[in-house]
Amino acid sequence: MSDKPVSEMSFEEALRGLEEIVTRLERGDVPLDQSITLYERGAELKKHCEARLNAAQMRVEAIRLSEDGTPKGTEPFSA
Repeated sequence: MSDKPVSEMSFEEALRGLEEIVTRLERGDVPLDQSITLYERGAELKKHCEARLNAAQMRVEAIRLSEDGTPKGTEPFSA
């Protein structure tokens, strides 16, 4: 598990870290105090991943088509 600050992680690094934490906690062989520390780190990683996904979603653009079906431009993503 990386000690890298969460704010400096890419989405992929944070997701990998979160997956590692979930695996360790699911095994159930981690002492309580360490489980709490892992849970807190996991919560930070989850929040970071969600923020990165939200930022990416805001950058997605939808292609607009003209009446004849040809691409005519783009418009901002709307959920």
